[in-house]
Amino acid sequence: MLYLIGLGLGDEKDLTLNSLDVIKNCSFVYLENYTSFLVFDVKKLESLIGKNVILAEREFVETSDEMINNALNSDVAFLVKGDVFSATTHVDLFLRAVHHGIRCSVLHNSSVLTAVSDTGLSLYKFGRVVSIPFDYNNVYSSYETFLSNGDSHTLFLLDLKPSENKFMNFKDGFNYLLNKSGERNDSRIGLDTMCVVCAALGTDKAVIKYGKICDLLNFNIDAYPQCIIIPGKTHFVEEEVLNLFRL
Repeated sequence: MLYLIGLGLGDEKDLTLNSLDVIKNCSFVYLENYTSFLVFDVKKLESLIGKNVILAEREFVETSDEMINNALNSDVAFLVKGDVFSATTHVDLFLRAVHHGIRCSVLHNSSVLTAVSDTGLSLYKFGRVVSIPFDYNNVYSSYETFLSNGDSHTLFLLDLKPSENKFMNFKDGFNYLLNKSGERNDSRIGLDTMCVVCAALGTDKAVIKYGKICDLLNFNIDAYPQCIIIPGKTHFVEEEVLNLFRL
């Protein structure tokens, strides 16, 4: 059997009690190590569950059959930072397991997609989520998705490569948005655009700042991972909470 288990956004203690019981009874425990940043030492997780943890990089998860083969005859836990299906690569693993006749169970947890509500912005009013990759010079789809979101809030997830200790800073995200706005001569994003910058949401190092892009560019945040939100049409209650984080 294959258990796909969300770790949440904080440290190893964010595991639910149900998830902890399941993991302790699994023969193999894999920890996904490419879609997000671990804020805890893996050894602390191993101490908590009483088992060795196998780090799983992207190529291993997407192309190797090791987990699938082990799950045919044993209980296997696949641990994911945040929630399980926030990344499409995990859906692919789930489908491969099902196609091999393996029973699967999903144990959910919190993710950045829900933690952004800490800003006061209503989750019901978010449009499509956007990713900004490191190599963004020829990437137009991220900006086009923002435009298509209209009056909805837009969440921009910034690229990261945890195995290389590489994380995109929100200032690079702003550079992308300003460049694409300039190329299109689009007035929707400029230095006076009000934005929210978030870092390390769901942890004790969380940072949320709200202000004009020009002011945020003069502010430094060292916590990761980071994301950007461009609010759409806001309710006065949303504005009241946002102003708590205003620069």
